Formats: sequence, structure tokens, C-alpha cells
Amino acid sequence: FSGRSRPERTSRVTTGSARVVASPPHTHVTMSAFALGANALHGAAVAFGRSHANAVKSRVVGSSHRAIRRVALSPVRCAATETAEKLDIKVPPRDGKVRVRFAPSPTGNLHVGGARTALFNWLYARNLGGTFVLRVEDTDTARSTRESEDAMIRDLKWMGLDWDEGPDCGGPYGPYRQSEREAIYKQLADQLVADGYAYPCFCTDKELTMMKEEQEAKKLPPKYTGKWATASKEEVDAELAKGTPHTYRFRVPEGERVEIDDMIRGKVGWDTDTLGDFVLLRSNGLPVYNFCVAVDDATMGITHVLRAEEHLPNTLRQALVYDALKFPRPQFGHMSLILAPDRSKLSKRHGATSVGQFKDQGYLKQTMINYLSQLGWNDGTEQEIYETEELIKLFSTDRINKSPAVFDTAKLNWMNGQHIRLMPEDKQVEMIGAALVENGLAEDVNSEFTKKAVALCANGIELVQDATAEVRQILEYPLAENVADAKMAKIFEDDFGEIVDAIVAGHESGELAKAIEAGEFKAFVNATGKSLERKGKRLFMPFRVALTGRMQGPEVGDVLDLLVAQGAPASAVSLDARIEQLKAQSAAWAK
Repeated sequence: FSGRSRPERTSRVTTGSARVVASPPHTHVTMSAFALGANALHGAAVAFGRSHANAVKSRVVGSSHRAIRRVALSPVRCAATETAEKLDIKVPPRDGKVRVRFAPSPTGNLHVGGARTALFNWLYARNLGGTFVLRVEDTDTARSTRESEDAMIRDLKWMGLDWDEGPDCGGPYGPYRQSEREAIYKQLADQLVADGYAYPCFCTDKELTMMKEEQEAKKLPPKYTGKWATASKEEVDAELAKGTPHTYRFRVPEGERVEIDDMIRGKVGWDTDTLGDFVLLRSNGLPVYNFCVAVDDATMGITHVLRAEEHLPNTLRQALVYDALKFPRPQFGHMSLILAPDRSKLSKRHGATSVGQFKDQGYLKQTMINYLSQLGWNDGTEQEIYETEELIKLFSTDRINKSPAVFDTAKLNWMNGQHIRLMPEDKQVEMIGAALVENGLAEDVNSEFTKKAVALCANGIELVQDATAEVRQILEYPLAENVADAKMAKIFEDDFGEIVDAIVAGHESGELAKAIEAGEFKAFVNATGKSLERKGKRLFMPFRVALTGRMQGPEVGDVLDLLVAQGAPASAVSLDARIEQLKAQSAAWAK
């Protein structure tokens, strides 16, 4: 890199013992800016780094047993290297309080897997009186968008998950977008070079490809074997002087074993000999995931990292970064994946997979909280329906399962129905009534008709839109269409006409209307049955068919009570209209 960028103004944030000087959020820090002071740094750092690395290597190789990296180091201040603008980077002190985070990448919608990760972290923090942090990992500049970030935040808020620190509300350890923390990553990468834990790598893509192909041909694990791990100061300086693009690689120690005590899986370990020197910063200056995640978690004081098991392999690289920077490791917990019913990874081909889709389909936020909490966790009882406050009180990481969880839409639907029935009646009317009005099935949310319609269908639906379908069926009268139905033939053949005559007579005399108004429709039916010497199915089924046009549905008395309620929509086939249809077809059923 040949040019020096003009130094940007910086802002200093001071809170307690943590201070970070960072570029303003609007500043785009380029690789040229990152390279400020690089030549001067390497004059001292590379020589020191190589001698330090060789010393470390000789200590490991010369030992009679493999070193084990297991114990987290005490939090200490980062020793920043000499650059054009030196940031004061400190690790927040551990005060015994839990600090967890949810760190999504804004490259699409909030997947249910990500939502569960956010939920478990949120429940853990709220249960222990800790802090829940939202951090946006947007270093994938080709795919990350602010629109996706905004959509994820909306979905999290819809679920009722609130955070104590984040990009929208700030906090003492920001910025909370990785794209605004690039100067921090560069300074710490330089520190690793100065301390011998990293080095600049000038290998071209072609050289790296050839290296990989040669290892594959020899059936060797993919590891960096290029010259820059042991290059001399003169060789490095020569490339820097030419402005040759380069990455920063972490120098992986040989013969060591890294172990963690996973909150869910117990002791997990890796041999460093299985890992080659990995990239920390790309040639464009952007940090690689495993580097910036470790830096962010440490400098934000994250004490516990609950995440999906697909991140377990990343832990080796992150642990090495923590240890090299003398940062304390957080406590890790890796949760099992969420699978589809066919035991494959849940994807779009299985239907809705994002929180936004489920929200649009009419699922309640308390249902999503309840259901996602059951995907990999339980409280040791047979209970399945929980209010959110119950989950906060009961949640603990020792009840998280190692086995994969299966996303069952039928179970989700059932659970949503249960939560609809747990809602207060006024909330049911507000929610379901709004859907009825929107679909032209009610005139007003607060009308008598709407309240009765909601009461009639709330106990039988699983989704709010199920109510619109059910009410629409109630308001219809498909008798003429169903006359030819073979299933109804026996009803019509069994003196159906005498039931029709009794209904018409009761309507004309006013007895039917009085029975409906008094809530005594069943008494009217029984009286008719007594006079016609009918009972049971021979009595009730023809009444149902005659007044609803169907063989199934809610109680007939409730249907009639709804039809005569104030505020019934114009689309409803009224009781009077039904009686007129019965009269028009009565000749076909006469003896």
C-alpha cells in the first residue's frame, strides 16, 4: 500500500474502566488507512515477532509432553502497538455478572435457528439478572444490508426480546456494528504481529491454490506452508515497500491442545497440529470472522457464549486468539441444530423458516417464544405451555439437550391455538375481530356480532386466519349445493319434509325467534322431536342440515344466535333467507 490516508477525527467513549477510541460511525476505514505506520511497525515488530515465535516453538517442541491451553487468563489491558493513532483498548472487568450476546449477520431474514439462539441468551440473561447485548456482524460487505438489519431488529422486538446494549440504543462498549470497529481489529492484529503471534503473508491466490492442491494430492490436512511464516525482516520490508497486497496470519503453535468446558457438551478439545496458520485480516483490510468475534466478545465483556453447534469448530481459532491477546475466554455453550421432520437441516424447502414469515401467517409472539424454548430445552416436567415470565424463572443451561431438535409445524399450530385460548376475551375480540373486519366478515370490531363470532370460533382455531374461514362458512348457506350429496341422501329420505315444515311453522309463529333470543333453541328442537316422535340423530341432524346447509359445524343454536346479532355483515345469509329457501324447496321433500 503506497499512500497514507489522512487521519480521521476520533471520538473517545469512557465508561468505568473500559475506554475505546474509535472512528466515527460514518467513517469508512480502508486498508490504506489500516496500513498507517505499518512499515515503521515491521522494522521492530517482525524481528521481535520471529524471535518470539521461534522461542515459543522451541519451548513446545522441546517439552516432554504436549502443552494444554485450558485456563482462561485474568483480564488485562491490551498492549497496543505503535501506530499513527493508538486506541486505548481495555477488557471490561469481570464483576460476577452475566453478559451474553446475540450477534446476527444482516444478510437475510431472521431464521428460527437464530431466533432460538437469541431467545436462549435472552432468557439466560434475564434469569440471572445479567446483560443481553445485540451486536451486528456486518463485515460481509457483499451481502450485508441495513434493510436486513432493520428487519431482524423488528422481528426480535416483535417477539418481545429487548436488549440492554446494541446498535440502536448504544452502550458502554460500542460500537455494536463490526463495520464500525475495523480500527480496533487492525490495531490488535498489529499487536499480535509485534508479539510474534501473527505475521503478514504476501502469498498470491495462485500460490495458495497450488499449496492446497499439493496437500490434497498427498492426502495431507490443509495447512499453510508458505515462506512468510519464517520470512526475514528484509523480505517483509521489501514487499511492504512495493505495496504488495497482504493478509495477516495467526501463527498456530505446534504440539498443543486447546480445551474448553462446554456448558452443554462438557469437555471438548482440539490438537493444534490439525490447524494451519489462519488469516486474521484479509488483504482488503476486513477482519476474518474468528478474529473479530473473539476481539468483540472480549472487549464487550461477554462472559458466556451460547450458540449453535455449527460454531464449535470455530472455537479452536477463537481460543488461540483470546490466549494470544491475553484476553479471558468466555464460557462456551453449543446448542444442537434445529432439523426438519425428515431429519435434514431446516431450510426454505420445508416451508416457512423465518420469524417474519410466521408473524405474517398469524402466529402469536408468545407462541413463538414458547415453541422455540422447547427446541432443545425443557424444565424436566411434562408441561408444554408456558408464559414468557415462567420461562424466565425456569430457564437454565443445564436443561439444554445435546440431541438435535425437530421443528414440527403441527405442534407449533397446536401450541398457537392453546395460546389463543389463554388470551383474555377482550384481546381475542381485538385480534380475531380485526381479521374478520379486514376480510369483510364483520362491520365493526366492537359489534355484538363480532364478539359472538369470536366466542364461537376461538376455541376451535389454531391460527387467526382460521377464524375467517370458519365464520365465512357459518354465514354461508350451501343447502342447494349439497342436496345432491350422497351423504345427505338418507337424511332427505327420512321424512325430511316434516322437519322443514316444523321449522317454517315455528318461524312464522315467532316461536323459533323467541327460542333463539332466550337461548332455548335446544328446547324448541326437543319439543319438535316429541311431537314428531323423533330423537337422537334422526332429530338433530335434519335440523342442522335444514338450518345450516351442512352436516358439520358449531352448535346450531349458536349459529342462529350469531345470525340475528346486531352488526351481522351484509354477506351473511340471514335466518329469514334460509327459511325462504326451505319453503321454495319444500315440495321436493313432501310425502
